[in-house]
Amino acid sequence: MAITGISQNIANSIHGAHGNLTRQISTGTRYSTAADNPSAYSIDIRMNSNIGAISQSNENTQKSNSMLKVAAGGVESTVSSLSSLREGIINALNDTNTTGDRNTLSQLAGQAIQTVNDNSSVRYNGMALLDGSKSSGVFVSSDTGAKHAVSLGDMGSTALGLTDAQGRMTLDFSSRDGLNAALETVDNALNAALDQATTIGAAQQGLNYQSANYTVTEENTLGASTTMNGTDIAKAATKLKQNDVLQQTWIAAQRMQMDSMTSRYSALGLLR
Repeated sequence: MAITGISQNIANSIHGAHGNLTRQISTGTRYSTAADNPSAYSIDIRMNSNIGAISQSNENTQKSNSMLKVAAGGVESTVSSLSSLREGIINALNDTNTTGDRNTLSQLAGQAIQTVNDNSSVRYNGMALLDGSKSSGVFVSSDTGAKHAVSLGDMGSTALGLTDAQGRMTLDFSSRDGLNAALETVDNALNAALDQATTIGAAQQGLNYQSANYTVTEENTLGASTTMNGTDIAKAATKLKQNDVLQQTWIAAQRMQMDSMTSRYSALGLLR
């Protein structure tokens, strides 16, 4: 009975080692359950949870940056249109221009206002960005729970002072005084658009840095998790082969023992 008990313990040990090594190779982890190593398993689970949170934060950051790129494109177009209009007004202040030239300027102003309004209606994922609805801020959630607000103002022609509440153009090109007033209005609108472009650009730069930091943090955390809980496949495979040899040796030993006992009982039977 003692020999049988010892043999059974050996068999259980060999079988358990085989199952453990097979699981490590198939899962790529040394501790797949708390039973394997409670402390290491708990640490690894927390690490992987952090990796998931960091990855989602990085995705949030990149999506927000994509949205800001759309807004930035609209603002840049507005800056370009207002800059062209400003040049036209300055040119019109030259006394060498005729009434017809100033009429042409009026048409240019109408086109610029239309472009400004088109830009203010740009959308991302169905959301208007530059119509003032996002003036309270665009929020980017992070793994720490922090939220960063990026204010997007109203870039429409009325908000910029180019048209009144009814959408009628406020610029007058019929006289020098009117042109000077129009230049001031366009200057103010251009400054507002440039301020918005600067705000968006600074936010984009910050998001780029943030995304890069998230990427490095995620890689480092994943590396730490792999070092602590990752399986050395080559080493585990070698141990598995050694375990298989041990198992075969044990089986052979058991057969020899059984053959020996059978022969012994046969000999005893003959003596009787």
